[in-house]
Amino acid sequence: MYSKFNIRSAIAKDVPQIFNLIQALAKYEKLSHQVIGTVEDLHEDLFGTRIYAEAIVTEIDRKMVGFALFFANYSTFLTKPGIYLEDLFVLPEYRRRGIGKAMLSSLGKLAVERDAGRLEWSVLDWNESAIAFYQSMGAKVLPDWRICRVTDDALHRLSEKRY
Repeated sequence: MYSKFNIRSAIAKDVPQIFNLIQALAKYEKLSHQVIGTVEDLHEDLFGTRIYAEAIVTEIDRKMVGFALFFANYSTFLTKPGIYLEDLFVLPEYRRRGIGKAMLSSLGKLAVERDAGRLEWSVLDWNESAIAFYQSMGAKVLPDWRICRVTDDALHRLSEKRY
């Protein structure tokens, strides 16, 4: 029998555990080398003087087993704010208990409460199980959109261009 789980908004003392889950997510996605931030950076961005993101966490018997990190975005076509889900992760040994569904549903409720026009996120094209899960929850995987990203040196070069 599975223990009941609890989903709640993250609080400041959760940040080290959330960061551990971020590292577990990166390992799962074979992207550990891309985790260059710190617990301190995450704490500042979630609870500092300027808040850039929010998180919800899932606990079983006081152990954090999942998180979802999200932030506001905006749709010019809808002229409404939205919620962008950056990451949703449940430790592998706690999957298939409805935790991911419950976290996604919690974010959906939050979007409705905030009068958001949409809830959206990205998924890696090789992650068939995640794609199937998201589709089962009513998500449409958009085949005609691609993520564009400028980082590191390219971002600095872009910022210095004069036209």
